[in-house]
Amino acid sequence: MKVEFKESAFDRLETDGKFTAGFTAGVVSAYRKRLQMIRAATDERDFYNLKSLHFEKLKGNRSQQYSMRLNDQWRFELHHGKGQDKVVYVFGIEDYH
Repeated sequence: MKVEFKESAFDRLETDGKFTAGFTAGVVSAYRKRLQMIRAATDERDFYNLKSLHFEKLKGNRSQQYSMRLNDQWRFELHHGKGQDKVVYVFGIEDYH
């Protein structure tokens, strides 16, 4: 799947080894691993099959978005295209506690 970012900082967080965007090393490492998994995935069914990701649809005014867990405290929000459009848009990283 192709990945696009809402903000350039999310792209830089994946590609620049020294850039942390203020997150801990563990969060940055998990983020990079998740993006590798997303790029290797055929479609969103691959995410649902890996229960440890806690891939879930959000509710309310964010019902078009999904979240994927980075660790016990952090997750990131994304939106994926439907049908032939195999693009995942990364919206943000949030502390949901």
